[in-house]
Amino acid sequence: MKSVPIKKDAKYTINITGLGSNGEGVGRIDGFTVFVPYSLAGEQAEIVVHTIKKNYAIGRIVHITAASPQRVTPRCGLYYECGGCQLQHLAYETQLKIKQQQVTDAVERIGGQKNLTVHPTLGAQNPWNYRNKMQFPVGRDKKKIIIGCFAQGSHQIINTENCYIQKELNNDIINAVRDIVQKLGISVYDEDRHMGMLRHVVGRVGRGGECMLVLVTATKELRRSKEFVSLLRQKLPKLVSVQQNVQTYRNNVIMGRETNLLWGKPTIKDTLGMLSFHISPRSFFQINTDQAEILYRKALEYANLTGRETVIDAYCGTGTITLFLAQKARKVYGIEIVKPAVIDAQKNARDNHVKNAEFIVGDATIVMPQLYKQGVRADVVVVDPPRAGCTPTVLKTFADMRPKHIVYVSCNPASLARDIAILNGLGYGAEQIQPVDMFPMTSHVEAVALIQRRTM
Repeated sequence: MKSVPIKKDAKYTINITGLGSNGEGVGRIDGFTVFVPYSLAGEQAEIVVHTIKKNYAIGRIVHITAASPQRVTPRCGLYYECGGCQLQHLAYETQLKIKQQQVTDAVERIGGQKNLTVHPTLGAQNPWNYRNKMQFPVGRDKKKIIIGCFAQGSHQIINTENCYIQKELNNDIINAVRDIVQKLGISVYDEDRHMGMLRHVVGRVGRGGECMLVLVTATKELRRSKEFVSLLRQKLPKLVSVQQNVQTYRNNVIMGRETNLLWGKPTIKDTLGMLSFHISPRSFFQINTDQAEILYRKALEYANLTGRETVIDAYCGTGTITLFLAQKARKVYGIEIVKPAVIDAQKNARDNHVKNAEFIVGDATIVMPQLYKQGVRADVVVVDPPRAGCTPTVLKTFADMRPKHIVYVSCNPASLARDIAILNGLGYGAEQIQPVDMFPMTSHVEAVALIQRRTM
């Protein structure tokens, strides 16, 4: 390790010059990069360095000697303990500017696109209580059951009774489960010893007000499940589905492959625009429904459909974007690796009387080349991949199909920028990107990019 100009546990004064990708302040001490959580650009702070790595250090604020005018008081009293939010201390309008800059920086540094138009971030009308899905770990503090987010950078659970970015009904679920687990003496999971029963609580809330609870267990059996369900129904009148998901592996994956219906319906319904959707426990569905409508309308605008096109929607989840596209296209293929999500997508197509959408279970890396060999040619490709982005094989197949344009929806500016650079080498150039704030109060940002085939 090369010599660094700072020492662990020493106190320094630092000027914060920007924000990192996780929302932390960034500054330098004698040219050495230091990350300071909860600091803002333009601030000066006294810090104590607690972590030193090869190329950077991390410090903790002792005192802010010069505060940014954009600093605000966080709404949540647990904010500085909990790792669920990163930007509650920053004025919301400035959060939107920071997220636009985050996308711009990524496409310039990683994607090599110096003059690409990145529009101002489309913000939420209400940046609070927007999450329709909650997944919190369960633990024990001495004799007390605790449920909440992990503390930043650790697996210490911060007990939460009112999370300000969750739908209020999800908060009701947390509090009901905590009380019932305590009352029934249900054992909770200890990840160090790999013992105990209840690992996570997952809540999903539809726009119509109905909700689903999924109890993730480390055991096949959920002890006293009938009593559990009975008490839940008494406390949560809008509850329509209680399910158990079995996750026996010793890892950080929240949900396993086996899900059992304990009571009620196997899915809940939610809506986007004029469309309704079945949502099952493991289905992907955007967690901010209001902002998802804005995002999908922008994707549909970029697709520029006339009704004559064949469209491929890779990584289609429960078919949300697919069904939006089907309203304007001749034929749409949706590809998704999670089988229950495809089953939901097929139900969603039937319920919405959509007959020109076909859903395929499989990995897009495998399915896309198969479709190409079968003679399928897409006029437009829409892709909304996981955070890691697309594989080179999928991107090459996109290009081989020679669509007029590609609409790329991304929750990770870094992988979006990387894939834009790859597509650029395959004859497709990005024209514009629209960031959408799907996750207010956090450092995350969603974006949709229009990528056009270059004429030769």
